[in-house]
Amino acid sequence: IEKDSSINDEIDKLRHSATSALFERRDVIIVSSVSCIYTLGDPAEYKSMTVSASPGLQISREAFIASLVRIQYERNDLVLERNKFRVRGDTVELLPSNNDKTALRVEFFGDEIDNVSEIDIVTGEVLHRLTRAVVYPATHYVTSAEKRQKAIDEIVSPVAFYIIGHFKITPRLACGRKPDCRQQIDCNGAKDHQ
Repeated sequence: IEKDSSINDEIDKLRHSATSALFERRDVIIVSSVSCIYTLGDPAEYKSMTVSASPGLQISREAFIASLVRIQYERNDLVLERNKFRVRGDTVELLPSNNDKTALRVEFFGDEIDNVSEIDIVTGEVLHRLTRAVVYPATHYVTSAEKRQKAIDEIVSPVAFYIIGHFKITPRLACGRKPDCRQQIDCNGAKDHQ
């Protein structure tokens, strides 16, 4: 099969569709090549990063948008595309990672979801009112903030010791001048390893 970007996008959509079906339904069997499922990531991590929407849910529009961004959706107020969302007043519309035929419309009233609907992406016509919608991450490579921070910490500490030892610099210089920087190097520990 000759591959181009549209084929890759279609394959990605199908992978997301299969993954979400595994989580939502009990009657799913997937037959595929290893290359289709290779490097999908941690299923528990992927599922934990979903965003739910249902009428009556107490969440502000801004918090809902922040949740979408956290699972790597991008804002695009002009064109509604897969893995993107747009905001119009108290309404957020998004095209999920596992679908390119219909979109979700989430309407807010204050800090509460008022309505969740499945809509036609061309006309905007409401096809179905939903009692619950689950938005899966835009990529299979999504990682929680805690896991990401742990990985950064595991990388930064050995690098700091290497810099201190290799370049024979003082721990204070290795720590930098900003005490409020995001990644603090344990200068006391680094001093012991000189």
